[in-house]
Amino acid sequence: MKRRSVFVAIFVLIVHLVQAQNQTGFISVDCGLSPPESPYNAPQTGLTYTSDAGLINSGKTGRIAKELEPFVDKPALTMRYFPDGVRNCYNLNVTRDTNYLIKATFVYGNYDGLNVDPNFDVYFGPNLWTTVSSNDTTEEIIHVTKFNFLQICLVKTGISIPFINVLELRPLKKNVYATQSGSLKYLFRVYMSNSSRRIRFPDDVYDRKWYPVFQNSWTQVTTNLNLNISTIYYELPQGVMATAATPLNANATLNITWTIEPPTTPFYSYIHFAELQSLRANDTREFNVTLNGEYTFGPYSPKPLKTETLQDLSPEQCTGGVCILQLVKTLKSTLPPLLNAVEAFTVIDFPQMETNEDDVTGINNVENTYGLNRISWQGDPCVPKQFLWDGLNCNNSDISTPPIITSLDLSSSGLTGVITQGFQNLTHLQYLDLSDINLTGEIPKFLADIQSLLVINLSGNNLTGSVPLSLLQKKGLKLNVQGNPHLLCTDGLCANKGDGHKKKSIIVPVVASIASIAGLIDSQQEDSDFKHWEMVESYEQHGDENDGHVPYVPSGDRIMEAMRDPVKSLLMLQVDLKAEAEKTDGGVGTGNQNKV
Repeated sequence: MKRRSVFVAIFVLIVHLVQAQNQTGFISVDCGLSPPESPYNAPQTGLTYTSDAGLINSGKTGRIAKELEPFVDKPALTMRYFPDGVRNCYNLNVTRDTNYLIKATFVYGNYDGLNVDPNFDVYFGPNLWTTVSSNDTTEEIIHVTKFNFLQICLVKTGISIPFINVLELRPLKKNVYATQSGSLKYLFRVYMSNSSRRIRFPDDVYDRKWYPVFQNSWTQVTTNLNLNISTIYYELPQGVMATAATPLNANATLNITWTIEPPTTPFYSYIHFAELQSLRANDTREFNVTLNGEYTFGPYSPKPLKTETLQDLSPEQCTGGVCILQLVKTLKSTLPPLLNAVEAFTVIDFPQMETNEDDVTGINNVENTYGLNRISWQGDPCVPKQFLWDGLNCNNSDISTPPIITSLDLSSSGLTGVITQGFQNLTHLQYLDLSDINLTGEIPKFLADIQSLLVINLSGNNLTGSVPLSLLQKKGLKLNVQGNPHLLCTDGLCANKGDGHKKKSIIVPVVASIASIAGLIDSQQEDSDFKHWEMVESYEQHGDENDGHVPYVPSGDRIMEAMRDPVKSLLMLQVDLKAEAEKTDGGVGTGNQNKV
């Protein structure tokens, strides 16, 4: 396979610039840290870490075994673990359309004294990110955010209890680590050094972790110059680029080998070069770059004190999952190949789209307004399907569009308060059940603006005021307000019955004609979610609206008969309508008498 790569040139300035390393946009979370101990500055890096208390509503806090503490960095000493629920999620506020380096650290440290190897999944929103099966590991990904929030979820897959120690997010420039599609999952990041020093922030402005690697067949090349790298690209640390390796045998190739699982997984590599030696006039360092024996780039000569990065323009694959990167000396070269640092990432696709953003905003508003604390209400509301929130139904039939929330049932859930405006963000809602939860206040007019709504059940509450006219006139809507003793009837569209007491049952389906009553009754009888419907049919007033006549409303007895025998009801209603017309204006109607 021909490799498509490009060089990015980065100048290394031979001056010492004092540059403050700021943490703008950094998110550093010490999971399980007690809020009174937050924030603090980590002694090794100076990074500021905060507690995770405001980022998640579940889990318990723990600490690794005391005898292991000397071997662990301070942010990883504590953890949050999740014995309850299947999926527990962190909710992070991020900047939309930003390229982030995201790290999650998991150090078991025998915190529970059971010496049980961990095994659980980590989800990135609704998509599987990785499986944690090691006692001490850090998972890293480079990802461009689509929204202003990010959810990282820990999922129980067996008897092992999920846990997490550290969450870190670092914003990157958009023009680095770019891919044709998908995100980048960390494979390795190394620099050529025979030291044991691990390099990260503040030496690396993006807090990338660089690990030293060296082979017995190499010789170390270094520079004593006090370098500071200024660049618009990868901003590689001085400690990384001030060291390099060359083969001991001047005619040998310099090899780097790695494996990939599964073997067909595509990957991107980033190879960093900088000439650190002052070459004599008759010296030449020139080589070709190959991958598994196939030519990639060259001939190439590193530039003195100038950093260049060879990066893939498209993802690569290695036969059998074994990759051998080789720097091969050309015939004209008098010096062996030289290499400073290498990074590699596999491509990870996240095919499942998150739930519609407006729907997520709406359901989160509802959750926060009513103080809902359901263990299943974490992560994406709709997907994956096995983690669908209790009381919700969603439409996820078209994988090319975000899932939408179509049904919300909060009946008998003990909520109090008024009907929150958060519902109006659920613009795809068809069914809304808020029955038997002690709601108060008036029925808001905005419910009529949710075009998709077909059924609203507000029965068994303490609602007051009157039913908005816009709801009563909304075609095709079934509205159940039964059991609201203080709900008023207005404009003759609701019926009072007996001794001046207001009816407790006020059900208002909106229909276009008498002929539609039978079909409406049939649908009501088939609807198991709405029982004991009472129908109130509104007739237009005959004659002048100021002549003192009252619009006709069928009595409660008539309605009950309509529920039992729709055919008989139609005939009786027609007779009553004729009698009312004769009484009010001599049988001559001036309005649209066919409207019911």
